Amino acid sequence: MKIPATRYPVERLTLDNGLRVVLAPDRSAPVVGVAVVYDVGIRSEPEGRTGFAHLFEHLMFQGSANLEKLVHARHVQGAGGSFNGSTHLDYTDYYEVLPSGGLERALFLEADRMRGPRLTEENLRNQVDVVKEEIRVNVLNRPYGGFPWLKLPPVVFDTFPNAHDGYGSFEDLESATLPDAEEFFERYYACGNAVLSVAGDFDVAKITPLIERHFGDVPARPAPERPDFDEPDLAAEKRESYTDRLAPLPAVASAWRVPDPVNSFSDYLPFLVLAEVLTDGEASRLVERLVQRDRTATSIGGYIGFMGDEFGVRNPTAMLLQAHMPPGGDAEKVLRTVDEELDRLASDGLGAGELARTQARMATHHLRDTDAVLGRALPMAVLELQRGRPELLNEVPKLVGEVTEAQIVAAAASLRPERRATVEVVPGAAA
Repeated sequence: MKIPATRYPVERLTLDNGLRVVLAPDRSAPVVGVAVVYDVGIRSEPEGRTGFAHLFEHLMFQGSANLEKLVHARHVQGAGGSFNGSTHLDYTDYYEVLPSGGLERALFLEADRMRGPRLTEENLRNQVDVVKEEIRVNVLNRPYGGFPWLKLPPVVFDTFPNAHDGYGSFEDLESATLPDAEEFFERYYACGNAVLSVAGDFDVAKITPLIERHFGDVPARPAPERPDFDEPDLAAEKRESYTDRLAPLPAVASAWRVPDPVNSFSDYLPFLVLAEVLTDGEASRLVERLVQRDRTATSIGGYIGFMGDEFGVRNPTAMLLQAHMPPGGDAEKVLRTVDEELDRLASDGLGAGELARTQARMATHHLRDTDAVLGRALPMAVLELQRGRPELLNEVPKLVGEVTEAQIVAAAASLRPERRATVEVVPGAAA
């Protein structure tokens, strides 16, 4: 299916201190998105410090040498903007969306904390407590908390960087020290390990000296050497189950390793499309079979990456399918049906219009997401960080449209049970 590329302009520059900058001007609306992405995430945490990347993200909001705690928020919200940050497997991001008149304010704020957050014992202990409460709310005291993004990695993977709990254990969080935080900042929060991205209503000629003014004197530090996190694929199927004391109904999730999303991008793309063919929309194969016809599942979803960031993850990663089931649901029956549908797709191919419909939906979702300034600033920063190609964001709809039926069939044929890792949720709410 022929889908044209988008045409958002992209300009790149690198400051003398090593900070990479991506600029995507768009004068259609008076709003800007500013993002800074650091090449450090959950996989970078040392053993004994699970959850530390996310904890440090919290510390970056606790003030700096120039600003007291909460002043960052007041500056952004006072200008009519919003802000946040998030921690992923392979990167951590910080961002603001503001009326274009607040652009320099956002540049100052990000440069200020890039020089150094206010690392104190009080701030550390306070944020450890905040993160622990976040874990209680989002994982421990929520039905299906951590399912499947925390539960599947230790089944799919063997090595600590890929398999450990990215939210962290209470024991590891409580034992974190101020020297740990200082070393983490010094090692990973370097100009050479970061990308600044700005999208929206600005003039490139005017913003360039502003960026130099605010970021140019941030001390230069090189990026640390990034380890190779790859590990062998599964040699046999792996299955685990656990009882969720709050879950009212059973659920099951499976994962299969997929090709390297950066270095084998053309081999990786068919799996993105396959996940959509299987689960996106009422007419998709597994929704039609499991939910509508057999009624062995109440919902089914498929996606790439444990955190759903298919264009922001490095190798190794996986394709996931997750299903929630009715009372008394049979996970084995769901998995058999998935295998049957994959075999049918591998042997019979796609139906008339099935691929074109899926590709059109994917292009529509991509265009909707990138219409917002933050939907360009953030992914362009990550694409620059991981690939040196922020303009790839423009090419995604076209590349998705070029995936062929033969590639989809081959991808489906590779998802064999012996390469599958599965986690089953046993409901405990009625116990």
